[in-house]
Amino acid sequence: MIFCVEDDETILGLMLYALKAAGLEAEGFADGTGLFDALRTRIPQLVLLDIMLPGEDGISILKRLRGQPATARLPVIMASAKGTEYDKVTGLDLGADDYLAKPFGMMEMVSRVRAVLRRAGPGEETNQLSAGGVVLRLDAHTVTADGERVPLTYKEFELLRLFLAHPGAAFTREQLLSAVWGMEYCGETRTVDMHIRTLRQKLGGYGSMIETIRNVGYRLEGRQ
Repeated sequence: MIFCVEDDETILGLMLYALKAAGLEAEGFADGTGLFDALRTRIPQLVLLDIMLPGEDGISILKRLRGQPATARLPVIMASAKGTEYDKVTGLDLGADDYLAKPFGMMEMVSRVRAVLRRAGPGEETNQLSAGGVVLRLDAHTVTADGERVPLTYKEFELLRLFLAHPGAAFTREQLLSAVWGMEYCGETRTVDMHIRTLRQKLGGYGSMIETIRNVGYRLEGRQ
């Protein structure tokens, strides 16, 4: 899934059409508010982010993305009608993975997206995540520990996938609820704790890789 943030409806429509025609899933948003609402329920493979937006601009949105554990490593391609060196340098310095100067061709955009996805991990070319002896296969939706199949529920699988995709990143219980259960935090965190406990038990000796961070939440530390 590719998220496109562009306030010009015509340009956004062309971007979505080109990406879908290239066999990629895509969803569009007119501003940062729509983007962050969507991120509460789903983390995409990549974000195409315009710099000039109503309200919060693309540079500020990029800073927020890089400051949150769930999106700190999310591939981002910046786009700007200005095409100035300052915009490009600022975006790249803040962690953007690539830059498109408007006007750009749709074929060029799709090519840049595919190139960034190939470089990034996990992406469309990567179907496996691992840490220690734990291997998660995205295509087969399976998990093994030292080669032995580990039966997980859907939520346990999604929790493990989130941890494996962001090793070392600490997630609050509220962030885990939003990312995996698709809900905003409403005062109940025992659901997360119960699922973490059963996930640890099912992973056996590797369950200890999922660490409890006091007064914060959880993180996964990969072991070789």
